[in-house]
Amino acid sequence: MTEGKFEIDNIALYRKICGYKDKNIKAIEKELRVNIIPRGNTLIINAQKENTNKAIKLFHLMGDYLYLNDKSHEFDEFEIKYLSTAIDSGKDIDINEINRLKISMPESGKTIIPRTLNQANYISSIHRSPITFSYGPAGTGKTYLAVAVALSYFNSSQVRRIVLTRPAVEAGESLGFLPGDLIQKINPYLRPLYDALFDLFSFEKISAFIEKGDIEIAPLAYMRGRTLNDAFVLLDEAQNTTKSQMKMFLTRLGNNSKMVISGDITQIDLEKSMNSGLIHAMKVLKNVKEISIVEFAKEDICRNKIVEKIVEAYDNQINRK
Repeated sequence: MTEGKFEIDNIALYRKICGYKDKNIKAIEKELRVNIIPRGNTLIINAQKENTNKAIKLFHLMGDYLYLNDKSHEFDEFEIKYLSTAIDSGKDIDINEINRLKISMPESGKTIIPRTLNQANYISSIHRSPITFSYGPAGTGKTYLAVAVALSYFNSSQVRRIVLTRPAVEAGESLGFLPGDLIQKINPYLRPLYDALFDLFSFEKISAFIEKGDIEIAPLAYMRGRTLNDAFVLLDEAQNTTKSQMKMFLTRLGNNSKMVISGDITQIDLEKSMNSGLIHAMKVLKNVKEISIVEFAKEDICRNKIVEKIVEAYDNQINRK
């Protein structure tokens, strides 16, 4: 065991670091596996040397944030968990990044906050990179978070429009027997995108944006021949694109635009899974520094807890074959 000390002269900042009734201290003890004793204006940390050093680093970051920003700020559960988890994993941290990870939706009054480190990395990557790939199991927030960031960019006039698209690939079902014209047949494939939009903004507001063309939701085939400037573009279910479709889509990127490509490579509905444009693109483009690739795991699933168990059970079954 190693003892470390963190001392801060400003008693007001010291109290903000500790939190109301030492709630921040208790959370940090749990996340970093340390024992912390507040004494005067000093925090005494007892733990394995590595963990003691991590706790001291965290306290310095918290102090720097309060000193450079709003000194009346109260650290919330997400911020403590994010900073602790990031430090524990050895990730380099820009303390001001925590402000960009919270996505405010003025229309609904919601604030979207990442629940896992991978989700936080995903949002950071979208902010940082023109193109971000994400892949992982269902329920990890790939689509929902990307739509939330897209709406925040649109709402703050960082882009002039949002383009949401999906490939229309049959998953054991037939489009031919569905009623209506092509758009009506394809519409069910686009429904998850509508669901995310309507959860974040009112039905009336989203409908008005769609009617004006500020938000476009269309099948991937409709992207051919276009240049998408001043746009936030999301390709969902990208595992079901072919290699040529993916190349076509990526080359639509125009000026002042962002692209997010997401999918689950365990749910490929193409006849030959090795032809997946998502898998191929991530291999081909992995060394392009302007492109980010974020992998999600079952631990990032934020739906009903049983969903994580279902994914794990199927993964185990596949591994036994």
